[in-house]
Amino acid sequence: MSGTLFIVGTGPGKPSQMTPETREAIAAATEFFGYGPYLDRLDLRSDQVRIASDNREELDRAQAALARAAAGANVCVVSGGDPGIFAMAAAVCEAIDRGPPEWRQVDLVVTPGVTAMLAVAARIGAPLGHDFCAMSLSDNLKPWDVITRRLRLTAEAGLVIALYNPISKARPWQLGEAFEVLRNVLPASVPVIFGRAAGRPDERITVMPLGEADADHADMATCVIIGSPETRMIAREGRPDLVYTPRSFMGESH
Repeated sequence: MSGTLFIVGTGPGKPSQMTPETREAIAAATEFFGYGPYLDRLDLRSDQVRIASDNREELDRAQAALARAAAGANVCVVSGGDPGIFAMAAAVCEAIDRGPPEWRQVDLVVTPGVTAMLAVAARIGAPLGHDFCAMSLSDNLKPWDVITRRLRLTAEAGLVIALYNPISKARPWQLGEAFEVLRNVLPASVPVIFGRAAGRPDERITVMPLGEADADHADMATCVIIGSPETRMIAREGRPDLVYTPRSFMGESH
């Protein structure tokens, strides 16, 4: 008899933002596979085992977890944020798709989590109040020209854009180039939100217009939200500014 494979997301990092359903899944599992810093967020019991791996070993991690679940263990694969958004749920599904028949019989449970763009949006107002999309700037799994084309077309369509994986030591130039692509389409006044570690003690939320947006404000712990031409800022004396995108579309004439 096979075991159960739970795929969970720890949320953006604030313990209270981990869902009760995820906590129940964690309590039911005995073996935990994930990127080390995500596993560090869990308060595991003495009978629970952690198997940490590098963040770039997602498919190998998924295969190892499936093998253990197929052998009868109750296994938990751990992501940050939501496991279905640029995270481990897709890697596990890919492993099942390519793997042996017995992996398709594993009892699979995916629990939803709070993803970074939702945490950042909540800290600044409601920038995702109208149509939006989420994109990863990492070109590890797709070509850079595909990313820039999607950025341009999304901006032309008037969607708010949430950027994940905006910059890294191996990719220090990509966010700056992404801003240049967007400046060719969007007004310079469109708000850009740099939301680093939203909800955690080292949180930093910065807002600046696209015309002045500087990639140096981001790192891999940052989710960047670029507004649409509809997005508005509200100045509040003595309080942080609010950024929101109206639910009603007014068009370019307003």
